Amino acid sequence: MSRRGSRIRAGFIWLFSLLFAVVLIVAAGAWAVNAFKLAPAPLIIACTAPLDSNHYSLATDQSANAALITAIAQRRRLPPRAATIAIAVAMQESKLRNINYGDLDSLGLFQQRPSQEWGTAEQIMDPVYATNAFYDVLITVPGYQQMTVTAAGQAVQRSAYPEAYGQHESMARAFASALTGYSPAALNCTLNQPGAPGDPATVISKLQNAFGPIGASQQGSTVRINAKDAAGWSFAQWAVANADALGITQVSFAGKSWQRNNNDGAENRGWQSAESASGQQVTIVLQAKG
Repeated sequence: MSRRGSRIRAGFIWLFSLLFAVVLIVAAGAWAVNAFKLAPAPLIIACTAPLDSNHYSLATDQSANAALITAIAQRRRLPPRAATIAIAVAMQESKLRNINYGDLDSLGLFQQRPSQEWGTAEQIMDPVYATNAFYDVLITVPGYQQMTVTAAGQAVQRSAYPEAYGQHESMARAFASALTGYSPAALNCTLNQPGAPGDPATVISKLQNAFGPIGASQQGSTVRINAKDAAGWSFAQWAVANADALGITQVSFAGKSWQRNNNDGAENRGWQSAESASGQQVTIVLQAKG
């Protein structure tokens, strides 16, 4: 073969190799794009509440504890400021979790100490008891409603680091406003679908444990509560805050409905208009037994 023929043949081989490499790169890129498209973004399980132009988030167990703290304040007919102070303090002391450890003999949501006459260890580990114990002291503080969260929290807790309470005030105000019902349709949770059926009797029991006796009834997998205005929104948003643990799939009140399957993806729609939602009754629907 002539030199010219060899050069032409080598050129064809080089061109074919280049084209083959390009095809491989394009194919790999297409595979990667499709692979990323098929892989959904990880779901961030959390509850949010707005304040002004910001949104604040808590894990679902933290939100349930914030809902309990707020419900007890309402049961005692305390102002929303009391719930704000208590939520902020509990966030600093325990990250809003009922932990069985702490500095020295501190325990529970508010890190109260049996040795400081807050109660027995068993009592302090009961979130209802611990919250009431906190409020028992708070209401004895003159002018606590006008105090900063730091000053009011310190008057109750006698913490070594009182300035830390204030950093949680905005979050606490956002959740207290929603959970007291003063901010309607404000609290929203992004959740997976329930792993097990919900139990209406458990929902009613927990509602009464938090709020006291209420006009709740059960029909199949649905719980209904007679309420209106801010009280109705308080029950409704308590239910959303507890939806993860209690298998709640839908909450409706006053022309709005929160549906769990509308809150499990990138498009988080939250509360939506629902003409059938009564302004006199909160409806809580649970995952039914299969």
